[in-house]
Amino acid sequence: MRHFPIFMNLDNRRVIVSGAGACAVAKLRLLLKTNAHILVFGTNPSNLVLQWTQAGKISYLNRPVNANDVTNAALIYGANEDATEDKRVADLGRAAGALVNIVDNLEGSQFITPAIVDRSPVTVAIGTEGAAPVLARKIKQQLEENLPEQLGTLARIGQAFRPMADKIPMGRKRRDFWSKFYFNRGPLAWAKGGEKAVNQDIGHLLNEILTSDPEQGHVWLIGAGPGDPELLTLKARNLLHEADVVIHDHLVAKPILELARREAIVIETGKKTFGAAWQQSQINALMIKHAGRGHHVVRLKSGNTIETAETAALGNANIAFGTVPGIADNGQSRAPHKTHKMEQI
Repeated sequence: MRHFPIFMNLDNRRVIVSGAGACAVAKLRLLLKTNAHILVFGTNPSNLVLQWTQAGKISYLNRPVNANDVTNAALIYGANEDATEDKRVADLGRAAGALVNIVDNLEGSQFITPAIVDRSPVTVAIGTEGAAPVLARKIKQQLEENLPEQLGTLARIGQAFRPMADKIPMGRKRRDFWSKFYFNRGPLAWAKGGEKAVNQDIGHLLNEILTSDPEQGHVWLIGAGPGDPELLTLKARNLLHEADVVIHDHLVAKPILELARREAIVIETGKKTFGAAWQQSQINALMIKHAGRGHHVVRLKSGNTIETAETAALGNANIAFGTVPGIADNGQSRAPHKTHKMEQI
């Protein structure tokens, strides 16, 4: 990854756009979604630049940028479609400590502007390191088709409700509250009565969560297959996304472990050629300990084998568990072992 994605706060920050033609307009369309103080410099302005100036959305000066203009600027765009002028502006910006982007010049830019799907405050940024803009636009189109317009409204309601939701203890119970709100109760309430109904239902959902019994821990025993994350079952991927704790042997491929939440506890166990080796009894005790704390635990084994010693230990400890078999190299999955208390897939 050459360009690290970040979201910069531009509220009341100065953003300079050098150039006032079609190239500059393309960047201004995105910048106008922010609360930045936008200054545009250049000759022969497009009609849109003049319209936005008249509407008070930008400040336009019919001259080139000078060193005083870039003082305290957060971002500077060189959009003159003139390599010599863009380089001059970029040098001024770097000297002033601003981040510089020269349109259609990846090597001369300190940052790039991604394709954006705007469901404010939900924002999705798509970048291809400048290698495939057409691909970025296609991904943007697909995301826009799949993200409903009301998503932004739900996010704003959720944001305002966060102080109330802090009454829910940190961890899975709070995550379950937000998952139910965004993916079930919120959309259903919106369909029934719009924003007013959503504001009412989120309070009801909070009371339901606060008065519900503590959730019991659960262990999922998952075969990681030959190491290709694309060969994992959909169920296995979803369980990894939701796991509080991931316990894996050292042969499980890194791309599969990357599917776990960043906040999840990830523990490597198992036998190694060199170094300390875990005993099966220690692994069993680790699963039981975390499940006993109410955690959702994923136990990842390379290949397709589900350890009967582990299912037996979980059954004897009265820990709820299920299995998801691995995917064989030939693409065929094996049926799970039938053991006490196991949930069949």
